[in-house]
Amino acid sequence: MGRRWAVVIERHEIETFLAVAEELHFRRATERLGLSQGRVSQIIQRLERRLGVTLFERTSRRVALTPAGQRLHDGLGPAYLQIKETVAQAVAVGKGMTGTLRVGFSSQWASDIVLEAAEAFRCSYPNCLVEVQEVQLTDTFGPLRAGTLDLQLTEFPVNEPDLIAGPVIFAEPRALLVPQKHPFARSTSVCMEDLARTPMIVMSGISPRYWHESIYPRQTPQGRSITHGATAVYWVEVLALVASGRGVSPAAMRAARYHARPGISFVPLRDAPPLNYGLIWPRDRYTARVRAFVETLCQIAQTRSP
Repeated sequence: MGRRWAVVIERHEIETFLAVAEELHFRRATERLGLSQGRVSQIIQRLERRLGVTLFERTSRRVALTPAGQRLHDGLGPAYLQIKETVAQAVAVGKGMTGTLRVGFSSQWASDIVLEAAEAFRCSYPNCLVEVQEVQLTDTFGPLRAGTLDLQLTEFPVNEPDLIAGPVIFAEPRALLVPQKHPFARSTSVCMEDLARTPMIVMSGISPRYWHESIYPRQTPQGRSITHGATAVYWVEVLALVASGRGVSPAAMRAARYHARPGISFVPLRDAPPLNYGLIWPRDRYTARVRAFVETLCQIAQTRSP
């Protein structure tokens, strides 16, 4: 019996052949591969000599696959794609980039960038599922500590021994949510000292006092007392309480884009520090998945406003 010899095709030859076969145009193939046209032609010619067959019919007007080239493409294309996917899966497993990543957000304006980052993350790490959910401000850190979330984008400051306060992703000017018939609604802006003149509606819950008072202060900068009135568990309750005239409530100015409704007005709080939104995660669970998502979200934040 005659001995059968296998022809070895190198990876760069496969990639070059597939690029030309799919583009059927040498210039477009060179742009896709990042190689010179002369280099692409050289690789194809060397491959044809080694195989002993012509793979492409070339004229001044067109490039077409020969029957041999078509057969090679039909066999190599799916096989090479499967090899790439298998390699990517093996790398993902080795780096811990499989399983489920659970990401929380504390507001709708924070959810926009989280969802965009989740989509980009899924494209980069297809073997890792991303679940996104809202975190109630009544228990800001509870889901992280319970293990139902891996990281979240939330209002700062965060100063907890078991949590890492990561990078600030964006900052929002503050506003005061007021009833439409309130005197403040006729102002172009209000100041922190004005907070002593009207009851403040606040979120209830078990969040740390320093975090709660950074959003719902009890004193003005000059030391005047701020009355905390009605409490709410959910943000929709805050909107209803303000609209009914029960008081005012601090908010991010961006909230006006999401929660404008009859009976309320958003008035800039001109001398208040901005609300910083940053990423946080448990100190003992900084996994490869968390690290990769943090990097993905930071890259997106650098190119857009949330």
